[in-house]
Amino acid sequence: MTQNYTLAELCISATAEAWRDRGEILATGIGLVPRLAASLAKMTFNPDLMMTDGEAYLVSEPVPVGPLGDYQPKIEGWMTYDKVFDNLWGGRRHAVVTPTQIDKYGQSNITFIGDRSAPKVALLGVRGYPGNSTNHANSFFVPGHNTRCFVEGEVDMVGGIGYNPSRWPGGRKPKDFEISMIVTDLAIMDFQGPDNQMRVTHLHPGIELEQVRENTSFELATASEIKQTPAPTPEQLEIVRTFLDPHDLRASVFKGNPAGDRRTEPHG
Repeated sequence: MTQNYTLAELCISATAEAWRDRGEILATGIGLVPRLAASLAKMTFNPDLMMTDGEAYLVSEPVPVGPLGDYQPKIEGWMTYDKVFDNLWGGRRHAVVTPTQIDKYGQSNITFIGDRSAPKVALLGVRGYPGNSTNHANSFFVPGHNTRCFVEGEVDMVGGIGYNPSRWPGGRKPKDFEISMIVTDLAIMDFQGPDNQMRVTHLHPGIELEQVRENTSFELATASEIKQTPAPTPEQLEIVRTFLDPHDLRASVFKGNPAGDRRTEPHG
């Protein structure tokens, strides 16, 4: 069977892997692709994931994005703000976020761009990045893989901690510290390179390694075998298209990106 899919759908299924084999933890996807990815993970290979309706309730089924019509969220419990932090501080959470800057050690920035005393751009502030990055596992989704995001040296403001040993007391990070993966519009990466530096593990169909390197400001390690990013399965595509995102909001993720409308290799 031949099955076409978009770059957004490829990134959703790839990002969902962040929650594989995680068991009963709180899944938090910040942004459209991470949210759809967490929902897809719960509806396919990890039904034990805890998921909220975005307000104050746990749901047994992910809530679709966009206008809900007659759909009623399937509430199974109360998830107050303090309970969210009980899971966060206890390490029972995996969040996927989208930093503005990332360096080779996975340190992340959403605060400002430029010199601290006179920044060029003011962003969100550190928000929850310091506590999240030190207390539970995280992954990243980056819709535009370029040298402005993947920066040489350190990010301009280290809001989310990474694997840089100079940022940990005595060079020792907590045993449960983890940045699992990065999914971009070009590739998938992890932090299993030398000294826990960033490493390319998968290339999306039609992407060459040199293209990833040209869009990264530092030297990238590579896995011994770089694989092609797996295509979303027909089941995953059906769930995303007919239930999780029936209004095709995902089409906006790569709007203006020439790769956004690219149909990747058929699955079948």
